[in-house]
Amino acid sequence: MLVLIARPLVLGVALLLAGPAQAQAPATVPPEKVKQLFELLDDPSVKAWVAEQRNRDAGRTGAPAEAGASPADASSVAVAAPGQMNTMASSTLDRIKHHIERIVQTLPTLPAQFGRVREETMEDMSSKGPAGVFMLIATFIAAGLALTWATFKLTRPFRLWIIAQPKDTPIGRAKKIGGRALYSSLLIVSFALGSAGAFMLFDWPMLIREIVLTFLMAAVVTWGVRLYVMAMLIPSFWKVESAVEVRALPITNETADHWSYWLPRIVGVFAFFGAAFILLPGLGIDQDGMMVLSVGADFVLLLLFLLAIWRRPRTQREGAHHTAATWLLTAYFVVLFLQRIAGLYIFFWFTFAAFFLPLAIVLAQRGVNFVLRPGSEDAGRPTIPAVTIAVIDRGIRMILILAAAYLLARVWGLDMQSMQDGDTTTTFILRGLINVLVIALAADFGWSIIKALIERKLGIETPHPVIGNEDVPTFDPQQARLHTLLPIIQNILLALIIVMAVLMMLASLGIQIGPLIAGAGVVGVAVGFGAQTIVKDVISGVFFLLDDAFRVGEYITSGRYVGTVESFSLRSVKLRHHRGPLFTIPFGELGAVQNQSRDWVTDKFNITVGYDTDIEFARKLIKRIGLELAEDPEFKHWVLEPIKMQGIQEFGEYGIVLRVKVTTRPGGAFGMKGKFYVRLRQVFKEQGIELPFPTVHVQGLQNPHGAENAPSEITPELKIAVAQSHANRRRKKASTTE
Repeated sequence: MLVLIARPLVLGVALLLAGPAQAQAPATVPPEKVKQLFELLDDPSVKAWVAEQRNRDAGRTGAPAEAGASPADASSVAVAAPGQMNTMASSTLDRIKHHIERIVQTLPTLPAQFGRVREETMEDMSSKGPAGVFMLIATFIAAGLALTWATFKLTRPFRLWIIAQPKDTPIGRAKKIGGRALYSSLLIVSFALGSAGAFMLFDWPMLIREIVLTFLMAAVVTWGVRLYVMAMLIPSFWKVESAVEVRALPITNETADHWSYWLPRIVGVFAFFGAAFILLPGLGIDQDGMMVLSVGADFVLLLLFLLAIWRRPRTQREGAHHTAATWLLTAYFVVLFLQRIAGLYIFFWFTFAAFFLPLAIVLAQRGVNFVLRPGSEDAGRPTIPAVTIAVIDRGIRMILILAAAYLLARVWGLDMQSMQDGDTTTTFILRGLINVLVIALAADFGWSIIKALIERKLGIETPHPVIGNEDVPTFDPQQARLHTLLPIIQNILLALIIVMAVLMMLASLGIQIGPLIAGAGVVGVAVGFGAQTIVKDVISGVFFLLDDAFRVGEYITSGRYVGTVESFSLRSVKLRHHRGPLFTIPFGELGAVQNQSRDWVTDKFNITVGYDTDIEFARKLIKRIGLELAEDPEFKHWVLEPIKMQGIQEFGEYGIVLRVKVTTRPGGAFGMKGKFYVRLRQVFKEQGIELPFPTVHVQGLQNPHGAENAPSEITPELKIAVAQSHANRRRKKASTTE
């Protein structure tokens, strides 16, 4: 590019200097450096480099320089190209018109160019004609197939190992697909060694060596794509048992057969055209001729794509949308073809990536989820950790998007390493957008891993009891605390990742983030002073969590608030009352917290027996009932110490009050006390132990005839009043004792 621009400038300066000089001295000798520059420009290697740069610039702008144009013309085109990138639709239309005119003008000259190519080729190949070259290619392709067949026979144990892998587990399916991919790579290497490798062992004329080796490499590419496609899709003619379950994609047999047939053929034709376009410029076809030939090759590829699209099988998922999707795909490939004809190469690659990149991402996601799906019931439903699936899925997605961004950057001619003063606004914006895309991908990849790890923990651990190997509920305090803290940590990390990603994106766009960070600090201080209550709540919540005062699922009491902890936020906790109301309490208002769900609870209650009861015998009966309940399947997992009598609490007004206690895990033995009362009444009745109740006896009244003392008449109202009085006294004493 420097030579292209320097030559017309030097010529202009030389003419300006030569004009006045001729008026004074008719014959002046140019400076020595100018002579050296002209000699350098006349050098064949420099001319070849200039032509190469001109072709490259023409390919980037979509308007190749005309064949035979002088270096000065080429330099003017190169200088004008950046300006054309910034013009409006009129400039684009002019470029399309110029491109099509060149195709039309070059088309009649192709026969003459091919004639010259044939003459020069026949002279260089001497004894071997086109048929001889074709036979060489066919011979070495056959040699590659023979070595591949021998490798296939020798690697039977490896194939049997792949077949023996289970298809009912995600690990087994992954091993099958990985084994098939590795086996396909082995066969591809064998074919390459048997064809291109064997060909290179012999000495050949330079032209024959270049032609045959190029087409052999095209055959290797075609063979490799065929093997990989069949390894992933497993067509029905392979006769694989349960092929639908071990494919890399969730597709039917008809779809697998269709694309296993068409994809290798499309790639094979593309590889053949690619080999031809590599060879033809060296054989004498100029750039305009190559442009015309590319139109024919693009048309053949368009026909192949349209045939593959229109003949693809109808799936149940597509249903009535099959025809609409077919027409849309047809329109898409026709638009691509028209962009190639018009020379809009930048738009072509952008349109190409806009369709195939989302398609590749969707196929990769479906493939990962399909291969790593949970295993069958017979295999025990083994699963792959969610974090592993997230890493694989997002990793593949990131690689695909970065590859597409790199391709577009190369097509647009962007230098991602440096920013020059001469960069146009369009170049600056495109470079910034690609950097933003890369940063967003990195942030998404990191967040997906963090989220998968946290969701894995939250999915395994719950605040409720978990049945272990011996059907014993186990409470892991550490995991319960993680279940409480992880959602808050997840929100904090998400905010941190978003802030860092936004700052990095702004920096990649050339925005100075230093003042933004300083301004954010000042704003943060101002907000802190203006929202002291919120800051107090947040800080109090942090210390509550650090002190492990309560966790999700625990029953707590704080002042007049009572309930089960349901969730947290940065500044408040939600308590569900046992009657249903939900309290949202700022951390700053909690104060002292009474946690009633930690470790164990002891319940103490009283039983009244008659004064003539054998206390020791009653104690043994209570202990026996407590042991029976401790072995009851409904309560045995909760009981830490069975129900037993502590001793005599007091001598009551109508019986002896016995103190009973039981120790259980929190929240699991609410019904045991009621069942104990029922069982105790039954056993005491069987053993003749009296459970007294309040009664009133009135003595000392005599009848009018002086008979023996007889009780006066007691009304029902009097009985109720007396019973209520005794009950109130008993409750008062019990509350005082506790």
